[in-house]
Amino acid sequence: MVAKLTDVAKLAGVSPTTVSRVINKKGYLSKKTIKKVNDAMRELSYKPNNLARGLQGKSAKLVGLIFPNISHIFYAELIEHLERELFNKGYKTIICNSEQDPEKEREYLEMLSANQVDGIISSSHNLGITDYNRVAAPIISFDRNLSPNTPVVASDNFNGGALAAKTLLQAGCQKTVMITGNDDSQSPTAKRRTGFASILPDADFVNVSSDFSSIRKEMEIKNIITQLQPDGIFTSDDLTAMLVLKVATELGIAIPEQLKLIGYDGTSFVENYLPQLTSIKQPIHDIAKLLVELLLKRIEGEEISVMEYNLPITLLPGRSI
Repeated sequence: MVAKLTDVAKLAGVSPTTVSRVINKKGYLSKKTIKKVNDAMRELSYKPNNLARGLQGKSAKLVGLIFPNISHIFYAELIEHLERELFNKGYKTIICNSEQDPEKEREYLEMLSANQVDGIISSSHNLGITDYNRVAAPIISFDRNLSPNTPVVASDNFNGGALAAKTLLQAGCQKTVMITGNDDSQSPTAKRRTGFASILPDADFVNVSSDFSSIRKEMEIKNIITQLQPDGIFTSDDLTAMLVLKVATELGIAIPEQLKLIGYDGTSFVENYLPQLTSIKQPIHDIAKLLVELLLKRIEGEEISVMEYNLPITLLPGRSI
């Protein structure tokens, strides 16, 4: 049976009002009383109902995270950093996996609003501005333009694409290809493509949809390599670069001798388990810290004058160049 507040009061030998005051840190209470209540809550495994407290007008100390694919190694690592940063600031997280589905994203937004979370960090962008403007809670965006009044934190996608192009050019590549994902005009992929094209305007750009299965992506990559025969490839994320490595090996193409390759993200997974891959590294920890910092400012009612923050990227050296 789930313990109730009255059960805690009975075990601690105090009134239910006193238990409530301990939970909400209201009024003066002796250290002895606070300890008795906390010991009783621990013994009964009693958890205060944060959502109910939120409905009573008190802070629920909850933040919603809406991301398009929580199994993606980049998003998984970013979410891990966000959760840790928020926990250290006294907030718990509700993680929502929108899966690029506008209906799921809308339902998650409604759920977070109904539960009166203190704030939201979102990296999904399937809904219109009006959907996000309806939400009362402060919102900070990662890598997406959600609305004119929503601050955006991102890595410097344009210069990331430009750095990839310069690196391939300096490596002596004569025929380059960039493999992009879903790249509407406002997406980070589109900015990486624009940066890449600013250095290598004659490069080939091929879209391989992020919605494709891994098998379908491998088929598309195989066609790109066999038909275009590039000596340099830049992919808009590291997962696609991993598939390029796999397909090139199956085709008997030596990397980097015959084909040079650069990915984008530079997660700790790539650093630790795939050090042969050269990648454009996003400052994931710094991104998470800034997202949380801006959200807490909004929660506390502070004005944010800058609406776009682009954090610097670096080249993660590997053996694929």
